[in-house]
Amino acid sequence: MTTPRIGYGAMRLTGPGHWGDYPDREGGVKLLRQVADAGVTLIDTADVYGPHTNELLIRDALHPYPEHLRIATKGGFVRSGPEISTIAALGHRQYLRQSAKLSARRLGVERIDLYYLHSGWARDASFEEQVVTLAELREEGVIGDIGLSNVTLEQLRTAQSIVDVAAVTAHYNVADRHEQPLLDAATEAGAVFVPWQPVSLSVPGAPTDTAGPDAVRRVVEPIAARHGATVSQVALAWLLGRSPAVLPIPGTTSIAHVRENLAAADLVLSPDEHTAITGL
Repeated sequence: MTTPRIGYGAMRLTGPGHWGDYPDREGGVKLLRQVADAGVTLIDTADVYGPHTNELLIRDALHPYPEHLRIATKGGFVRSGPEISTIAALGHRQYLRQSAKLSARRLGVERIDLYYLHSGWARDASFEEQVVTLAELREEGVIGDIGLSNVTLEQLRTAQSIVDVAAVTAHYNVADRHEQPLLDAATEAGAVFVPWQPVSLSVPGAPTDTAGPDAVRRVVEPIAARHGATVSQVALAWLLGRSPAVLPIPGTTSIAHVRENLAAADLVLSPDEHTAITGL
């Protein structure tokens, strides 16, 4: 799987708590079209965003999809409300098969470009069984590339022993590096590593080795000033410098921010600047 260096995460184009329709549907359609026109070639969504409303919005805005555009979606989570407590992981073979086929229907495609197992936490099926299900769906042509989301390093290695893994998505940014082993493993395997919340400077409830927002800003803001860039652009440039496998998917509801994020791909940090951020 190859794509340009920065994609777009569409999760914010939902209702409050990622529940229900995006309130400004016309604005959401316009934004997605501008995202594609700006040169983004990977849009990331999931069946649980809404649920389902995010996939439908993407179809309404962009189908038939431009040749340069790939859509990634996910299956394996269910939710019954906007609260985090209403989310659960399911991995039963029939459920995953249904999820993938319904996502394809909502997106209006015969084959999903990139399909992620949304979580390795399901208790109704073993992780190996879930990966085998995705492998079967790929053989049947329902999905193209296989990805993994929110999995451990051990689970990634288990999946790689069963099927080719094209992409791994995890929480990773200048403030939170606890998924570094996943990044290293993805890079070694030739898979794409897709950080979500890539420009966040703080992570509530994150591990104690996570850098705080004040510490991050003290280092990043002077670097941004030297380059005439924003803090977010520097955060993205640092990510891109970590590995050629990195493909961040920042989410925003502003086309100006989309263009700002894409411009970060042209921002080159000096070795000293990169080292200063890495040392946080």
